[in-house]
Amino acid sequence: MRPLTLVLSLAVSASLIAQSTSQYRVTHTYRLGGDGSWDYIVPDPPNHRLFIGRQNRVMVVDEDTGALLGEVTGIQGAHGTAIATPTGHGFATSGNDESVVMFDLKTFAVLGRIVAAEDADAIVYDGVSNRVFTLNGDAHSSTVIDPRAGTLITNIALGGKPEYGASAGDGHVYANLTDTNEVVDIDAKTATVARRWSTLPCKQPVSMALDMAHHRLFSGCRSGVMAVSDYSAGRVVTTLPIGTGVDGAGYDPASGDAFASNANGTLTVIHQDTPDTYHVVGNVQTPPASRNMGLDPANHRIFIVSAKFGPAPSSASGRRGRAPVLPDTFTLTVIERSPQG
Repeated sequence: MRPLTLVLSLAVSASLIAQSTSQYRVTHTYRLGGDGSWDYIVPDPPNHRLFIGRQNRVMVVDEDTGALLGEVTGIQGAHGTAIATPTGHGFATSGNDESVVMFDLKTFAVLGRIVAAEDADAIVYDGVSNRVFTLNGDAHSSTVIDPRAGTLITNIALGGKPEYGASAGDGHVYANLTDTNEVVDIDAKTATVARRWSTLPCKQPVSMALDMAHHRLFSGCRSGVMAVSDYSAGRVVTTLPIGTGVDGAGYDPASGDAFASNANGTLTVIHQDTPDTYHVVGNVQTPPASRNMGLDPANHRIFIVSAKFGPAPSSASGRRGRAPVLPDTFTLTVIERSPQG
């Protein structure tokens, strides 16, 4: 996913806000500050911390206090983070120089750099194969990494532009292909594409979450819907309306709720009635442009980030460029289920 610096043109939808939900509420707001755009928010549940891609670094933040615990530096175009706990190593994509930075999970010190491919974006750790998989958007590929040695294993051609992905915990990694409107299934052990299926009527699937108990996959789509797939059968079972400009998704098995974080200032909440039937509970109002989210299933908290923007600069052609993030306005917001929800 592209770092978010300008979504100011996306106003909060009045019709979505009218369909509000009281089941979830903002419980904490922390000013993180610092300069630069941002991308993925990746929770580390055992250690109660968040890894947030932040343009030229990854911020590591305490979930409980909002305190900055440290930063992974030396990154050019930060996007995603993968946590390989058994090896003690973390991996952060550095999209601008087509690489992956390996770092120590305790000290955050950089340990090495692995060559990936053009537009190295999201990154996923699969525990069954003990491998790390990047999703390289413009290269239409996945780079496979040995997380202990920090070395390249191979590159997999995916046949489309991948966005976010997830490990199903059964030796398979799934990724959305945003340009072909598909989900691709990667066999993690053989490092090959096992199959693919269409997400239509969902177009431009980007964000992803999994319900591993029921083998359901949630794709947040830029066409304004969330597609729910049966990933055992490889087919879409239903779609639900969500806000515009989605870039994050989550699923909490404790509540049976799925989430889509949207750039128009909404967090869409969808409840699972059965594995094949769902309904939209409502939309929580969030700060504009807070389209990235992380869900910690251990404490059931949803984390989103936002900032304030300055005026967009004009280019020589008269076109407006990306608006800069105003210094020290970067904010972490915590959303939790209400006690009566």
